[in-house]
Amino acid sequence: MKKNHRKIILAVGLAFIEIWGCKTPEGAADIRRNNLPEKYAENIQDTLNTANVDWENYFNDPYLIALIDTALLNNQELNILAQEIAVSNNEIKARKGEYLPFLNIGAGGELDKVGKYTRYGVLEKSHEIDSGEEFPEPFSDLFLTANASWEIDIWKKLRNAKKSAVLNYLASIEGKNFMKTKLVAEVANSYYELVALDNQLKNIQQNIQIQQKALSMVKLQKQSAQVNELAVKKFEAELFKNKSKQFLIHQQITETENRINYLLGRYPKPIERFSKPIDSIGSHELTTGIPAQLLENRPDVRKAALELKAAKIDVKVARANFYPSLGINATFGLNAFNAEHILQTPESMIYSLAGDLVSPLINRAAIKSAYRSANAKQIQAIYNYEQTLLNAFVEVYNQWSNIENLQNSYSLQAKQVEKLTESIVISSDLFKSARADYMEVLMTQRDALEAKNELIETKKNQLNAEVNMYQALGGGW
Repeated sequence: MKKNHRKIILAVGLAFIEIWGCKTPEGAADIRRNNLPEKYAENIQDTLNTANVDWENYFNDPYLIALIDTALLNNQELNILAQEIAVSNNEIKARKGEYLPFLNIGAGGELDKVGKYTRYGVLEKSHEIDSGEEFPEPFSDLFLTANASWEIDIWKKLRNAKKSAVLNYLASIEGKNFMKTKLVAEVANSYYELVALDNQLKNIQQNIQIQQKALSMVKLQKQSAQVNELAVKKFEAELFKNKSKQFLIHQQITETENRINYLLGRYPKPIERFSKPIDSIGSHELTTGIPAQLLENRPDVRKAALELKAAKIDVKVARANFYPSLGINATFGLNAFNAEHILQTPESMIYSLAGDLVSPLINRAAIKSAYRSANAKQIQAIYNYEQTLLNAFVEVYNQWSNIENLQNSYSLQAKQVEKLTESIVISSDLFKSARADYMEVLMTQRDALEAKNELIETKKNQLNAEVNMYQALGGGW
């Protein structure tokens, strides 16, 4: 007994020596938030945050709202993430079951025939259970038992493993929320691109009508010898060029519609959408709030923070593997060689109770490696958290700058389109009175078409920037 006690004391002592030599890096689990600026820029003084507005209230287009709602219900990637959340939830239940007692109920029997001239055969022949009754031959053994085993979680290793599973489960939910923000933004951006393509197609069709009138006028002037055949061919070539562009835009419309349908989890079909000019879509009111709000509003930042907490607990779990584990095993049941006697208690009753204290002594390299890996993953989680937070801040700052610059660009481009539209009428009048060359008319029409398309593109980029800002702030989930 003294030798056994010494072995146990030695095992516990070696375990604590090993733990002392494998300490967690100091400060490794601390989230460094002090580097986050107090505001995005000196001229941004917002206290309200658009991220707190639900996407149903942020977007005011009923067609777009219906598309987003369908995407959130049917998108396959979101459904895949939902199953990953279910897996994480089951992991919690599995971890919880590990620190509760395991109870098994069993029944069985066996039949045994020993040789008459063997050791056990001689013993059975000479031993009587009751007067005049020998061991039955062959000998049957029947039993009904309940077995219980329980690892006492004295170092909270199993409970910490459950806590880590809970945090990973919550992180998977935040991952799904982040996917929602991306999905909402992608549907909205694709929708605005579709509306912009419709506007560009109408713009080209209007320009084609203008060029057809100009071509008719040039043909009449050729008949009166005011221009030559070259002018007619130039106008015809420009007309064919713009007609061919229609088909390219039709293809872009088809691909954009199908991209939206894919996000909605359905096969290709026409997309109902806003039919008025894109410049009649009003801008969204955006307030950035303060950078500290990213910690609560951005699902990817919340996910990284939860994963960091889980990594910290995983280190504790790995560290607890150096400690001795205490287990208890108990058995209770009924056992008899004949079914008639199995319910006769207390004669057929059996029970046992045992405990063991086990500590690793030889195969410690695997435990050390698992512990070091857990530490490395914790440090990795810290860097991932800092990178995610930095990326969130940069995204907001970039989109804020982008919105401001696009607004200034749009106002100047609108003036450019206004002047070029006026110049089309002027160049046509001058051409009629032979005071302008036909090339001036063609270049004016071409410049006006390009400027209108660029204005539409800039408006689309404005709407996309507002959507991206909404996502960057953490809105949409």
